Amino acid sequence: MTVTFDRENTPRTPAAPLRLSLTPDDATAGRLDGAWWPRSYDLLAELPSLAKELDGRWGRVTRVTLNPAHWPVIPPRIPVAGHVVHAGWFQQEQDIDEIMVRSYAPLRLDLLVIPPHTDEAAAAELMAAAADPANTRTAGDLLAAGPPEHIVRGRD
Repeated sequence: MTVTFDRENTPRTPAAPLRLSLTPDDATAGRLDGAWWPRSYDLLAELPSLAKELDGRWGRVTRVTLNPAHWPVIPPRIPVAGHVVHAGWFQQEQDIDEIMVRSYAPLRLDLLVIPPHTDEAAAAELMAAAADPANTRTAGDLLAAGPPEHIVRGRD
């Protein structure tokens, strides 16, 4: 089966602002380099805005790895702003609440992935904690420490 899209007649919705916090450039990162709060666990829909933002900050994103526990589909190649990002996973070695982003530079970012339906106040606290250079907790530890009534885990 072949699927085609009529780009002229496909309704376009405005892109929602990217929800990302990073450790300040002049600071040595702690255990994590920041946090990303996607709106869903649809990697094809969510990764392009993250990669586009990071491309402009520290070089073209070339690869991401994540744990497939939350992501229902992890395509091996994801088109992003004129290039392709390769995606992979490490089910047992990688924290289920983290994404690792590599750039062409080569640089690496380890980001907490905040569950999409997390309460806004809890997400703001998690984003600040993950970007804090003094943070020594893993992504999973940060989420476990948060108030459970505000954090909704699972798939969309």
